[in-house]
Amino acid sequence: MKYFFDTSVLVAAICVDHVHHAPSQAAYLSATKNSSGCAAHSLAEVYATLTRLPGKQRTTCQQALLFVDDIRKRLTIVALDEDEYWLAITESVAEEIIGGTIYDALIARCALKARATIIYTWNLTHFRRLRSEIAKSVATP
Repeated sequence: MKYFFDTSVLVAAICVDHVHHAPSQAAYLSATKNSSGCAAHSLAEVYATLTRLPGKQRTTCQQALLFVDDIRKRLTIVALDEDEYWLAITESVAEEIIGGTIYDALIARCALKARATIIYTWNLTHFRRLRSEIAKSVATP
């Protein structure tokens, strides 16, 4: 697998008013199941983000489900088993990762599992705090 999408890129691809919409959408629309993936956790993050956006940007639950379903159909969804989940947490402890960056570590672990060569994200600083093999793989679309 070549490309792995972080939640930040998926949300930007969907939200037309997002500052990074154009490059995110272009990367997303060029993605296929064979070439691209995302973490199973990202499906829930996309849903949560879309349904809590401020004002007119907020989507209904039904609209968010349609977007999440499109992601599910377009990308390979990668989930961690119990041992892989634990490994991601213990590696984060060793790297002194704190707070919400643990979720980026889980996404990164999924990218490693999928053998992705590029992790698309708009949260570059979060991912660059992780192991060197992750840090060197991150890019913006």
